Amino acid sequence: MGENNKQVILTYEGVKKIEEELEYLKTVKRKEVSQKIKTAISFGDLSENSEYDEAKNEQAFVEGRIATLENMLKNARIIDEEDINTEVVSIGSTVKVKDLQYGDEMEFMIVGSAEADPKKMKISNEAPIGRGLLGKKVGEKVEIQVPDGVESFEILEIRRH
Repeated sequence: MGENNKQVILTYEGVKKIEEELEYLKTVKRKEVSQKIKTAISFGDLSENSEYDEAKNEQAFVEGRIATLENMLKNARIIDEEDINTEVVSIGSTVKVKDLQYGDEMEFMIVGSAEADPKKMKISNEAPIGRGLLGKKVGEKVEIQVPDGVESFEILEIRRH
């Protein structure tokens, strides 16, 4: 059960997103699901009523998700923009790096695992690249072991979001 009380590191933006999802699940989604259950019950025999089973599964999923999100908020350590150090890479900072192999420049935002979204270049502090960049300064070159080899970066800039 220790997993439930794991500290979750969030930016204010992350907290807002979770609160919005919670609100949606508690208001809109719960109503939808209970409506589906009512409809399914009206079809009669529950023992072979796949609509009923589906609706109950969906309900379990929604309630589980609500519990997960509430837990995240309860255990959240919120990063204040003001506290983000721009001297070294830390959670909440945006890092501009140069890929030394290809010469591309990229920007990553280092976030807690709950907010990670690689498509938006939000990298978890627990992922190899995030972990490898933490604590580094501008001008440093970093070699990071990734699943398909080693990536080399030079840190060009560290700034707040």
